[in-house]
Parts: sequence; C-alpha cells; structure tokens
Amino acid sequence: MTALSPSRPASPTPPTGGAAGLGTQLVSTLAAEWTKLRSVRSTVATLLAAAVLIVGFAVLFSLGQVSRWDQLSARSRATFHAATLSVAGVLFAELAIGALGVLAMSAEYTTGTIRATLTATPQRLTAYLSKIVVFAVTAFAVTLPTSVVAFLAAQAILARKHVGVGLLDGDDPRIVVGAALFLVAVALLGLGLAAVLRHTAGAISTLFALMLVLPIMSNFLPSDWQANVDRWLPLNAGAAVMQQGPPEAHQFAPWSGLGVLFGYALVALVAGGVLLRRRDA
Repeated sequence: MTALSPSRPASPTPPTGGAAGLGTQLVSTLAAEWTKLRSVRSTVATLLAAAVLIVGFAVLFSLGQVSRWDQLSARSRATFHAATLSVAGVLFAELAIGALGVLAMSAEYTTGTIRATLTATPQRLTAYLSKIVVFAVTAFAVTLPTSVVAFLAAQAILARKHVGVGLLDGDDPRIVVGAALFLVAVALLGLGLAAVLRHTAGAISTLFALMLVLPIMSNFLPSDWQANVDRWLPLNAGAAVMQQGPPEAHQFAPWSGLGVLFGYALVALVAGGVLLRRRDA
C-alpha cells in the first residue's frame, strides 16, 4: 500500500488591489477613453470646426478693423483692444466645443456602449473621471495652439495700421491662455450636463440656453438687477478672462470670472457623477 504524502498548504494568492492595482486600472481606463474619443469621426471634425472658427473670425474681424481704422474716432481707437479682438472667435467656437463635450458622454447612452464601459470598469467614478481627464486634456491641447495661431494671425493683420501687439505684452498671455481654458470649461459643462440628462438634444439645448439665452433674457431685467445678475451668467463670467485692462465695476476680475465658469462645470460634473453611481446604465 502506498503511503499518502501529507497535503501542503496552498500558497497565498498575491493581492491584486491596492495602489498599484488602482493605478494600473486607471491607466487602462484612460487609454480606453482616449481610444474611444479619437476613434469617433465627429471628434476630429468638431475640433477642426472649432479651430477654423477661432482662427477664421480672428482674421475676419482684424481685416474689418483695419479696413475702417482711418474712419474711427479718437475715442474708438483709444479703447480698441487688439488682443481681445484676436480671440473673439472663441465666442463662436464654444458652440462646437460645447456640443462635443455633450457627445463625449451622451453618445455612449445613445449607442448603449455605456453598459460595456461600466462592465469593463465596475468602478463607475473611475471610468467617469478618466473620461473627464482625457477630454479636458484633448480640448486644451487643441484650443491653446489654435488660440496662439489666431492671435498671431490677427496681430499680423493689425500691424498694417501699427496697432498690433506682442504675444508676451501685458495681459496678452493671460488672454490667449484664458481663451483656451474658457473653451475647456464650456466643454466640461456640456459633458456634465450630458451625464445628468443622458440625452444629446436635451443636454445641448440646456448648454446653449445657459451660454446664449440667459444673457439675452437678462436684458429684460430691471437695470438695478441686471448689473448684479449679468456678472454671474456663465458666458459673462468666463469671458472676463479675455478682457484687457481693469474690469468694470459690475464684472469679475479675469481669473475670478473664469473660476465662476469652471464652478458651473464642476457642479454639473459632480451631479453627473452622483447620478451615474445611483442610476442603472
């Protein structure tokens, strides 16, 4: 009879959690979100459209300013802000970049891929945070160089009348960088609204109402109310970062105004994250 050898205890399984496991998962999730974002044709098309709007309107407005410069009054010339004019196209590009922010989130609900995303990454907030980070970095990587190109193109045109300014003069660096950050904030606001509403048309409509309709409606308020309300509107607050010179009495300081706009985006993103955890996909 063969003697039975004593059983050996099984080796303990090395833990897969901890900081290393979380870090690996986060990197994988970031890579997955980047793949999803860049593989959609609408991402490239929308970012290209935003870039064209920023540069195109900078050139158009500069040409218009140069063509009528000799007819301007002394007061108009004294209050002309060359750097602010060069980033005026941002106020049109916000429509494109904001819609892209909505689509970055709502498209997954429309196609049903959100279920696959949450299956692959059960930690919902990790997937959500990865999407926010990837989209914000991508948007800034596109809008910052585009704002620089728009500034340089505008100043080259304005130099014909000797009213161009340098990229490193005075408030100009803040205006150019602030223009790019303004667009990132609008894009994140759109993404947050999409996470809350889970519907493309509804989120885009809400975003456009906040950015475009509210400033129009505020014009119908009593004058003593309007000055206090206007400064808190997302568009007016965020646009303060692109203004030259000291702010007016009813305006936020440049970086404070941009902070208010990012505050709106943060509220939408946090609300979207809370609802993402509580609701079924």
